Amino acid sequence: MSRQTWGLSDEMRDYMRTFGIRESPAAAALRARTRQLGRVSAMQISPEQGALMALLVHSIGAKRALEVGTFTGYSALVVAEALGPQGVLVACDISEKWTSIAKEYWHKAGVEDKIDLRIGPAAETLTELMHGGQLRSFDFAFIDADKQGYLKYYESCLSLVRPGGIVCLDNIFWGGSVADPSRTDEDVEALREVTKRIHQDERVDAALVPIGDGLLVTRKRH
Repeated sequence: MSRQTWGLSDEMRDYMRTFGIRESPAAAALRARTRQLGRVSAMQISPEQGALMALLVHSIGAKRALEVGTFTGYSALVVAEALGPQGVLVACDISEKWTSIAKEYWHKAGVEDKIDLRIGPAAETLTELMHGGQLRSFDFAFIDADKQGYLKYYESCLSLVRPGGIVCLDNIFWGGSVADPSRTDEDVEALREVTKRIHQDERVDAALVPIGDGLLVTRKRH
């Protein structure tokens, strides 16, 4: 829920984006296009978060990736670029409206053939993948969809990634609401619950990174 890392001055944010990321022309153009959508554009991840995710994908030599929640396709684009020529990204979303923008820029970036877009409820797509013999076959997964579904998405993605694979969860700070005891709405409670569960989960190593709106990075141990 943030296209930029909050808590930074404008000067520091500009410095970070000038020297801290390497963004392709297609990715930059997609960010600009999404920004024109107004308030809803906040659903896009920040470019610095995209750079970190791409680095994670490179660092583990990922060839197969999974995304839950695609919106206009920026995160899918930067991950697909990092996967290499033989990479495949399965992207799950329910909106043909927003993903139609994604397809346009995936084409411009030359990664459209790497992205297998599945339109429909993500929980159903993940179940199909698990029942279709794809357990432990993915290297990387990114979760950025409805917050009340996060725990189920996490469990499914953890089953689908291989040992040593990475599962990232976005919007863990929810604009700082998770640390505010007066906030008890369902989205906030769902984010608190999944964060607490992962903190206690011996199946993974985990780090909560203060980038974007809070990115929880987990690595499957076994």
